[in-house]
Amino acid sequence: MSNPVYIFFTATLVCVFLLSAFFTKLIIPKLKSLKLGQTILEIGPRWHKNKEGTPTMGGVAFISAILAVCAISVFLLTSLTDISLPAKLIITLIFAVANGTIGVIDDMTKFKNHRNEGLSASQKFLLQLLAGGLYLAAMSYFGGLTTVMHIPFTDFGFDLGIVYYPIALILITGIVNSVNLTDGIDGLASSVTLVAAAAFAVLSFFIKNTELSLLSAALIGGCLGFLTYNFYPARIFMGDTGSLFLGAGITGCAFLANDPLLILVIGIIYVFESLSVILQVTSFKLTGKRIFKMSPIHHHFEKCGWSEIKIVSVFSLFTLIISTLAVVLTLA
Repeated sequence: MSNPVYIFFTATLVCVFLLSAFFTKLIIPKLKSLKLGQTILEIGPRWHKNKEGTPTMGGVAFISAILAVCAISVFLLTSLTDISLPAKLIITLIFAVANGTIGVIDDMTKFKNHRNEGLSASQKFLLQLLAGGLYLAAMSYFGGLTTVMHIPFTDFGFDLGIVYYPIALILITGIVNSVNLTDGIDGLASSVTLVAAAAFAVLSFFIKNTELSLLSAALIGGCLGFLTYNFYPARIFMGDTGSLFLGAGITGCAFLANDPLLILVIGIIYVFESLSVILQVTSFKLTGKRIFKMSPIHHHFEKCGWSEIKIVSVFSLFTLIISTLAVVLTLA
């Protein structure tokens, strides 16, 4: 990757970070004045009740920062260098915005109904399938996809033909919703996604992928900026608006890297969060017993006495270790 790309990576990261932090600070009093505060479920940990009323939908702040800076970066990159218009990056950002929009609808429905339940699971899933399907179609049209599913850390790949698309769609919606589940305590989704994006950034340098480099830089900056107010004790939550956007963005990184299944490794915490819910529900339905004290799994550790800071630190460190191994093995 040429020197200008490294410069644009750094500039994008720093600018998104500063703008994200600035927008987040601005939006907190505005959300409070609109009474767009979080409602805490009765079935949640009792100590979460003191979070009631904390402004949510804060994802709007880092989404705005990412889109503004990426638009400028793409314009300058294509104007000042011989790099062509990064169509796949633009498509991926549109896909992330589409999911963020689903999150906005979900969050606003919660406020309208004065409860912590927005769109029904089926409504949200259908909208996500539509967004994911259009993303895959657009990526395929612009040459961003093949029907070969590569097996991470190996030289093997299988041409799945048309079967590739439903598998990819399940992967996309699964990870997007898993990031949504991960957003359950202060700073967790932001921190884990920050580390995952950093892993994709390192990978982008070695495989010389400009689009992946810019997207990962934007996600790192957005998460860092938001964490200045979202880390424990959080002054604002990202809501489904933010978590669905981040889920689509980090999944898009894997598709830009032409290695979709890699997200299952780099995003292993997302996978564990979803698996804990699936196992909990399945076990209770079949046996009447629960495997975890509470799901998703971060709540289990809370019930075990772990502080939110400890959970975020351990989950982020675990993501860092696994992501580092994943990048090393990918490049080996």
